[in-house]
Parts: sequence; C-alpha cells; structure tokens
Amino acid sequence: MPLDLMKHLCTILLLLTIPLSLMAKEPVKLIFDTDMGNDIDDAMALAMIHSLVSRGECELLAVTVTKDHPQAAAFVDLINTFYGRPDIPIGVVKNGMAKEPSKYTVLAAHKDGQRQRYPHDLTNGNDAPDALRVLRRSLAAADDKSVVIAQVGFSTNLSRLMETKADDISPLRGMDLIQAKVHHLEVMAGSFTPIGDNKRFLEYNVKIDIPNAKRILERWPSEVVVSGFEIGISLRYPARSILEDFTYVDKHPISTAYQLYNPTPHERPTWDLTSVLQGVRPNRGYFELSAAGEIKVHDDGYTEFMPAENGTRKYLILKPENMQRVLDTLVHLTSQPQ
Repeated sequence: MPLDLMKHLCTILLLLTIPLSLMAKEPVKLIFDTDMGNDIDDAMALAMIHSLVSRGECELLAVTVTKDHPQAAAFVDLINTFYGRPDIPIGVVKNGMAKEPSKYTVLAAHKDGQRQRYPHDLTNGNDAPDALRVLRRSLAAADDKSVVIAQVGFSTNLSRLMETKADDISPLRGMDLIQAKVHHLEVMAGSFTPIGDNKRFLEYNVKIDIPNAKRILERWPSEVVVSGFEIGISLRYPARSILEDFTYVDKHPISTAYQLYNPTPHERPTWDLTSVLQGVRPNRGYFELSAAGEIKVHDDGYTEFMPAENGTRKYLILKPENMQRVLDTLVHLTSQPQ
C-alpha cells in the first residue's frame, strides 16, 4: 500500500474513534431579547454571550430591547462595541413598558472631555429599527429550526412577533415564521417553587406585562424552557469578581455599571445569565429539567406549571450539588477578557 494512502486511512480511522460529543459543533444561533436597564443581570448576560461568541459556541444574530427608554439600546450598542462586535443588529420596542431611566445605562452618554468614554454609534434608541422587523429579518435569514431565543425581560416583543403578518421580509406570518425557524425559546420568568414563605410569588417580568407573558408562556409555538425566579436568586454573583476580575481595562463597563446599579458588597442574583447558559450549553448538566407540561399565567401574574404528557414547557431545576459549578461558570464567562 502506498505510504500516502496508508496515512490517509489512518487519519480516517482516528477520526472514527473520536466520540461524537467531541466533534466540532455549529455555534448556537442566538437572539437575545432583553429589558436592558431594569436590572444589571441583563448587562452581565450580554457580556456572557460575547464570551460564548469568542469561544465559538454562539453566534449572536440580534439583540432586541423591551425597555422603552432610548438609553437602553444605546447601552446595548456600547457593550457590543466594547466586545468588538459593533454591527450586531439592535431592535427596540415601540410603545413598550418601563419608560423610566436606568441607573446604569446612563454610561451610554458618559464622556471624557468631548469624547465618548465608551465609543459606540447608536447614541439614541429612537434611531434604532423596530424590534419586530429585526426579529423577522433575523428569523427569515436563518436555517429552519436553528435559532434559540433567550427572552430575559418582558414578553412584549415576542408576543407581538406572534401576531405579525406577512410582509416584505417574509411571506410567513409570525406564528409560521417562529414554527419554521425557532428551535426553542429560553425564558427568564415566573416562579415554580415558593419564594420564602410566599407560595404565590409574582415575578417581575411577568407581572409588568401580564397579557403578553400569558401569550408567550401559554401559546408560543415551540418548546419553551423557563428559568424561574428561584434559580437566579440562589446563584448570587460574587462581589469579589466585580472588584477584581474586570481590572484588565480601566473603567470596564460591566463592573462600572454594576456599581452604579447596586454597589458591592451587594451580590446580585444571576437570573438572566441562567437562561443564556442553558440556551447555549443545554447538554452540560448545569441544570435538570422538569417533566414536560404546560404553564398557566393567572390574571395576577402567578405562573402555574401543570404536568402534561404532550406538554411543550419545562422549567429549570438546580440541584444543591451543582450550585458552585454553575456559579463558577457564570463568573468565568461574564468576566472573561476579550
């Protein structure tokens, strides 16, 4: 046998011995839907996404914003630009919820002298396109069943997407477009265990926009995985990381924003980060999943899970023995230098 042919056959045999789990995987195609500005975990989750993009695990298709304040989208652009990806599409909600200013998105307007402290192009969210067009465009361009959406804020954008009609972007109406293109939806919302002594806890993301949360959690036409309030509240981001892990640049926007929102020694829950982690790394065993079922959103915003054999909803369960491993992963990804 010729030497070159023998080498070729040996290479093939070697490849066949590599487990499929170790073969290179396509990066997860991700859309991040966020109420940036209402809590600092949105900013930390976006930083984490950029780390996952840098690792080749994720492709960020777009960011859509459900907080209706012009600095929210400007801050998203600031973060995207800081991490070297200034051209990621950003869409904004129109006539949405939570119009009040944020404690930390003011960084988008900070200057050193006459220059922006954090250079970015989108300085006013009013100049950004409608989130519905960004969502429809991103989905229409994607392969079938390839997109994971992480919704970590209000349900306004995605609920409205469900109601969209055929247009110049796609001949498919919203429900059909979602069914064709979305693999599954990750949602940070609701609660599925008692919170302290409160057996009927009303979680903020649901309570602020109950009709749209009801439509998403009950009628969204793909599988839905929900990270309830109880997950993030049990994983508090360590203050030491904020103080020590972001010093590789002067005035890092994540640690600066954190201190503006609720300064250390406060340790903020990692609600939104958990949905991103599960969305991009679903097979790492960070969380367990509940049995399949359906979710009912009551008129007061309470989320009730009902097991159902053919259900399309599941929620995350965090085992005590996994808590440190999950928290370490969240910290490493959020603070990873770019």
